[in-house]
Amino acid sequence: MGGSLTSIYDNVSYALNLHSQAILSLQEQAATGNRVNRGSDSPSEAYRILGLNSQERMLDGYKGRVTELIGNLEISSTIITDMSSELASIETLLTQIVGGVYDTEGQKRIADKIDNSLEQLVSLANTKHASQYLFGGNDTNAAPYNVVREDGMILSVTYQGSDTSRSIEVSSGLSIETYHVGDEIFHSDARETPEFRGETGAAAGTGTSTVQGDVWMTVEHDGTNYRISIDDGATFVTVPAGGETNQAVTDSRTGRVLYVDTTGIDSTGTELVRVPGTYDAFSLLIGLRDLLLNERGLSTQQLLDYANECVDGIEEVNYLLVQAEVSTGSKVGFLSTLKNNLEDMEFDTQDETTRLQEADIAQITIDLTRREVLYQLSLSVVGKLMSMSLLDYVG
Repeated sequence: MGGSLTSIYDNVSYALNLHSQAILSLQEQAATGNRVNRGSDSPSEAYRILGLNSQERMLDGYKGRVTELIGNLEISSTIITDMSSELASIETLLTQIVGGVYDTEGQKRIADKIDNSLEQLVSLANTKHASQYLFGGNDTNAAPYNVVREDGMILSVTYQGSDTSRSIEVSSGLSIETYHVGDEIFHSDARETPEFRGETGAAAGTGTSTVQGDVWMTVEHDGTNYRISIDDGATFVTVPAGGETNQAVTDSRTGRVLYVDTTGIDSTGTELVRVPGTYDAFSLLIGLRDLLLNERGLSTQQLLDYANECVDGIEEVNYLLVQAEVSTGSKVGFLSTLKNNLEDMEFDTQDETTRLQEADIAQITIDLTRREVLYQLSLSVVGKLMSMSLLDYVG
């Protein structure tokens, strides 16, 4: 008898506990709005939800990174466009000078305008956005261009950034180069044979010169031999009798070398040597400014001829800028599309997480009501069972 009562009590207690746990679980779901609040609620679904949450955080991180890079590239594109427009306006002014629109005083005013443009271009090339320099390649912490001045005027602009671009991961297994190597955008690297534009009789030597852009070569005669300088007379190289086909002439300021065929030299003077494929935006403007200031005492016709020659250099650099602008625009377009895709993937992830985790309140209400009714019925039955006495069994 005792065993039977104990068994009945244990079974009833177990049933009531099950009902109580079910009611508590349903009440928690109704309060939180979530069907899965802990791993024990549904281990397989909880594992899936954790994976989806991790994926959502990853997608959100990529999306934020892409948004930042789009901003960087848009600013870079604007800068490149502004620099290209500035060079185009200078080309127009040079064309007008060659056409005789400006007199000597007008040319000096244009030289001042070019000097202002040079200052602007250097400032743009050293632009920093979000504490990162945009045109230093992989080195985004230091200004990519170093400026040397004399009496307030820029004498030289040197690239000191990284030679490799900085790539940023924008999606799993996908990286994009977003921080430009300034020396690739503002400096041409397609060296051609030097072109001698004067009348001294000098020509290009057989060696590969390392000078860049426009070089001014001075030829003098010391009474016995010709002498050549490419550093404004700071140093000279003596040409042996009869000349050489590959005379090396070094610029003491830069260490760069110009190889000259001196066998045909027959007169003295200062002449321009162009090295197509090596122009950069800054030395080009420095050379143009100095040319129009005419500190070398060139004749009017020489100055006009050389100014006309410089148009090719501007077009060379501007071509690089246009290419960079197109490339940057393409990257912005690609990243904008990628951002939209990431947003779609993030939405799908959130939607699946919601589907797995969110509780159906209407169904919970029905289940909770059913459980409470069963619990009350169970209590009623238990009350009757537990009120039975020994006489009930005897009878």
